[in-house]
Amino acid sequence: MLNKTKVVATIGPATIEKDQIRRMMENGLDVVRVNMSHADYNFCREVVKNVNELNDELGLNVALLMDLMGPEVRIGRFMNGRAHFYKGDKVKVYMDDTLGDNTKFSVNYPNLINEINYNDTLMVKDGQMAMEVVDVLTDFFVCEVLNDAVIDDCQTISIKGRKINCPYLTNKDQSDIVMAHKLNFDFIALSYVSEAANVLSVNDMLINLKNNHIGLISKIETEDGVNNIDDIIRVSDGIMVARGDLGVAITLERIPGVQKKIINKCHEAGIVSIVATELLSSMEHASTPTRAEVSDVANAVLDGADAVMLSGETTTGKYPIETLKMMEKIINSAEMDVDYADFITRSSNSVKEDITGIISLNVADAANRLKCCAIIAPTNTGYTARMMSRFRPSCPVIAVSPNVDTVKSLQLHFAVTPVLIDELNSFDKIIEVSKKLTFKLISTKAGDKIIITGGYPFKEIKYTNFMKIEEL
Repeated sequence: MLNKTKVVATIGPATIEKDQIRRMMENGLDVVRVNMSHADYNFCREVVKNVNELNDELGLNVALLMDLMGPEVRIGRFMNGRAHFYKGDKVKVYMDDTLGDNTKFSVNYPNLINEINYNDTLMVKDGQMAMEVVDVLTDFFVCEVLNDAVIDDCQTISIKGRKINCPYLTNKDQSDIVMAHKLNFDFIALSYVSEAANVLSVNDMLINLKNNHIGLISKIETEDGVNNIDDIIRVSDGIMVARGDLGVAITLERIPGVQKKIINKCHEAGIVSIVATELLSSMEHASTPTRAEVSDVANAVLDGADAVMLSGETTTGKYPIETLKMMEKIINSAEMDVDYADFITRSSNSVKEDITGIISLNVADAANRLKCCAIIAPTNTGYTARMMSRFRPSCPVIAVSPNVDTVKSLQLHFAVTPVLIDELNSFDKIIEVSKKLTFKLISTKAGDKIIITGGYPFKEIKYTNFMKIEEL
């Protein structure tokens, strides 16, 4: 069974070993995420090396996503890696690099002391700890802790209700983008995107690097990001609903509605949508999820999200492989209840009425009506496969391409299973390879149907111009 909703998983201490990554790839992992808020370049290189080697060994095309730290303020390191705080504690917050404990810690943004006011509420670790500013001195300010919490190294800190005025593209992020280019990452996730200009600044960097492969995923985790979502969508390859920091920036009860709204807007625009944060967080410590978490994942699938993402579950969690297996089971079950006809209707209202758009619409509609077992989409650039994904067909879209970058770029798209092949030069060869791939990837029976669609001749036509229905 080829699940249509993709799974992104973050690599961390619990999963850095090659054998662990292998098991994750064998259990449904589509995209590996490296979080640059915690990873260094040696870690990046090791992950990339392991993933590339395993792709070759297993015949897979798992893609790589680098998640930038972004213009976020983070606390420094603690003695022993964490500290326990209790309601009523007084804590000094320093602007220089100070080793922390339960009485003090430092931040990585020296100008924070000039931006905070008395009685401001500071939120640490996605709001898990709140502190009120009670005194401001020359080199540090003092806060009173408002609730009990355990805080680890390098957690985020923000001012409740206000934006901290860091420059968007930090020196660290610029260095990380260059590293993503050198290591041939497939996607970069941009943290704290608040306007289209943030995305364009990164795009300008990639142009200067002569990199036209890396896709840009804008993370929505601020109120400005929510308010400017239409402009951000126009300049992005995908949107991630990052519910951790978003839940600090807006009230918690707004998150489900914002999530659905963003998924719908991405679907209409034909770009990727990813739902992230706490999808199966209880599985960091337990071998089974809560019922609410199962419903949360299923609802993301039913809403038409292209991908769901795991963070702590696979970085420090005790059950990373079990979590992947559970995610796949939930997705598989939820996809049986998706209203595919409704998605086609909604897509048809916004699709461009050109040759590719009309053929793609008819392919998806025919695949649903004929109960086809697969759509085969030979493609050089991935355009045909991305268009098919937009219509949310009820069967898998097997995108075959001789271009490895194209194959990797399709790993986040709903329903698309990208496969690397040798060059195809004849129509008969396309039909032959399409049938072989279907038998290899999908359980079929005599009389099952497939639809083959794409642009032919391959290197001459830049749009989709044919569809052919084949009975197996």
